[in-house]
Amino acid sequence: MKLTNPHDVPVYTISGSDTARPLPDWLARKRKRSLKNDAEYQNRVELLQDFEFEEASACVRTSDDGDWVMSTGTYKPQIHTHYLPHLSLSFARHTSSLNYTFILLSSDYSKSLHLQTDRSLEFHTPGGCHYRTRLPRYGRDLKYDKHLAEAIIPAVGVNSDGSGEVYRLNLEVGRYMKPYQVDVGGDDMTTSGGGALQGGINTGSVNVAAIAEDSHNLMAFGTSIGTVEFWDSRSKSKIGMLSGHQGGVTALDFARSGLSLATGTSEGIVQIFDLRKSVPLLKKDQGYGYAIQTLMHLTTSSQEKKILSADKRIIKLWDEADGTPWTSVEPAVDINCVAHCKDSGMLLTANEGKQQHSFFIPQLGPAPKWCGFLDNMVEEMAEEETTETYDNYKFLTLPELKQLNMGHLVGTTSLLRPYMHGYFVASKLYEQARLIANPYVWEEERTKKIKEKVEKERESRIRGSGKKVKVNQNLVDKMLKRQERREKVDEDRGVLGDDRFGKLFEDEEFAVDEKSREFQMLNPSTKVGDGAPRPRGTKENSSDESEGESEDEIAAKPKPEMRISSSSYKKSGHQKRDTALGSRAQPSGRGDRKRGDVVGERQITFAPTVKTKEREAKPEQPKQGKRDNRRSASGNVFRQL
Repeated sequence: MKLTNPHDVPVYTISGSDTARPLPDWLARKRKRSLKNDAEYQNRVELLQDFEFEEASACVRTSDDGDWVMSTGTYKPQIHTHYLPHLSLSFARHTSSLNYTFILLSSDYSKSLHLQTDRSLEFHTPGGCHYRTRLPRYGRDLKYDKHLAEAIIPAVGVNSDGSGEVYRLNLEVGRYMKPYQVDVGGDDMTTSGGGALQGGINTGSVNVAAIAEDSHNLMAFGTSIGTVEFWDSRSKSKIGMLSGHQGGVTALDFARSGLSLATGTSEGIVQIFDLRKSVPLLKKDQGYGYAIQTLMHLTTSSQEKKILSADKRIIKLWDEADGTPWTSVEPAVDINCVAHCKDSGMLLTANEGKQQHSFFIPQLGPAPKWCGFLDNMVEEMAEEETTETYDNYKFLTLPELKQLNMGHLVGTTSLLRPYMHGYFVASKLYEQARLIANPYVWEEERTKKIKEKVEKERESRIRGSGKKVKVNQNLVDKMLKRQERREKVDEDRGVLGDDRFGKLFEDEEFAVDEKSREFQMLNPSTKVGDGAPRPRGTKENSSDESEGESEDEIAAKPKPEMRISSSSYKKSGHQKRDTALGSRAQPSGRGDRKRGDVVGERQITFAPTVKTKEREAKPEQPKQGKRDNRRSASGNVFRQL
């Protein structure tokens, strides 16, 4: 649901695509999968199920009872019927030719009459196409006279007498009646609209018809030469004519009283006539120069009379009395037909593009009963309207304007909108002025963003002291520091967040005694006591040994000293400088240490003897016997004795 026109009269786009060309099915499915995590896409409002066609829609109508919507479109040519209380598609039906326009003959969808582009009329019922008949010429519009049960079809071209024809198909009798003959310019080269072949683009035609069925039941026919003829269905005769329109008349609509008639031309001009006068009461230009396709007399919820005029580009609503613009709707695709849901503010359109559009104007009327939830949604969005109105503006005080060298614009231009103690300035203009006043603003903003990001990351990290427990605090600090080194601190997982290990940090029976011998044997490098690191090879006085001793006795004891078993250290009397790793590997002598001096480890030094030197130092013994000059093949020492 999107706010299309955020002015005094807001317009909400309930459904409809922003693109004129529909996406292929395979690409649409792929895009939908990619949007499954998009919050805006997940919170969208789908008013009606399958309210779309494969290519475009041609015409849309709502039933009198307000429960059905029928629309036609392509491709392939088909008819869609939606049941509004269920917000779903009731059925879809294909036809053999494209649909030009259609009307609903009953108060629901059960009887409909369709004008096709192949000069045929089709009668449709819930079971399908009931009857099909052909027209002598191509039809341009379709209306139904309820009093005479006749279908009125304005057509293209002229008859043998040089007059245009409006065909009458009597549905009670079941045959064509004598047509109405309307002047459309003749078929010669001298009159306006003549001189063209039958069915040509410049031939004369009756473009549109209108019936004042709520009042005097007069019929009005608009022609391609810019005239409007009025016929009485009772006497079957012409009773009046309006002329002087710019271009052909393409749209007509009677007011409910029957005294006012709105006309639209192919040049985009809308005029309002009083049937008692030949001069228009009001003349309105649509603005784009396209032919007017739809005209409606509407009454708002506050009993104000409005006129709806639509061409293929825009839908405008304006005041019937003075022509003051009220609101407008401009979709991204071309409009083919507009339908109004009775006694509501809902507008439905048939348009180019895949999706059909639906617009909701709360000030025109309430939401229809089949989508009453829209009223609550509109109220929630209206609360945020004040903030959304100024999304593209920046509020600045007068000192801030002078700082940006914009003080000379006060009172001289409309770029500044005064409000309370300051002014609203367009965001784009504000950014340009700030960049001129301070060329290094981009670098400052970049530095600021980086600093904010770094601070945010620092705050997200949980330090070791951030989590306090009753017992085993050192264990918790050690685990958190280990996670922090991995740049991932998460207390909700692992041992800290597992309920099975909760007693490890709450129950004192599970407390780890870090001063016990078993703990020191398993963790020789763990900090104990006051947290100061204990040097290797020293003995820390336990609480049991120091208990009962005075401070003087403790001070008189020799302090532990770190000993380094290195021959170079002993010879030189000082520590050797840091050298290469290989040169530092020196055999260390075994120092005189007691059993309890080193906690958690033992140092053992081996002093290997060199056998070669011992042989050289040993005197040679004379060999005995016959073996003096012979080699012994045995290594047994006793054989040489």
